[in-house]
Amino acid sequence: MTKTISIEELKALFNKPYGQDAPSKQKWAEFYNDDITFIDPTQETRGLDAYIAAQEKLIKRCDDIFLETHAISINEDCGFIEWTMGLKIMGKEFIYPGITRLIFSKNGLIKEHRDYFDFCGPTFGPLPVLGPFIRWLYSKFIS
Repeated sequence: MTKTISIEELKALFNKPYGQDAPSKQKWAEFYNDDITFIDPTQETRGLDAYIAAQEKLIKRCDDIFLETHAISINEDCGFIEWTMGLKIMGKEFIYPGITRLIFSKNGLIKEHRDYFDFCGPTFGPLPVLGPFIRWLYSKFIS
């Protein structure tokens, strides 16, 4: 059976307001292959169980999480999602704008999910000692 994932389905999957539960394992399994490859700036996992474990680990580290989708594009076996993620940790909010690239397998499910976002700037930039150092370091790469 081949599934065609719609823009509306991806928007529902990639939106989570603060205070709401993340998708369940059953929900992820509706859209992701069992052998999904997941890559982001902090990790790389293989398999649906490892992907779900990575999501659950993030949820456990945070007081709350939001994900808001801004734009979605699907072209044959490739999709892109522009989003903003917010993490509340120990009373502080960290905001990460990013992009997800999805590759769909022949059965229509997602076989590769790769997130692109700046982890260091939003994470360490607001900190008193590290923030100025991170901004200085970034300036050395863009000057």
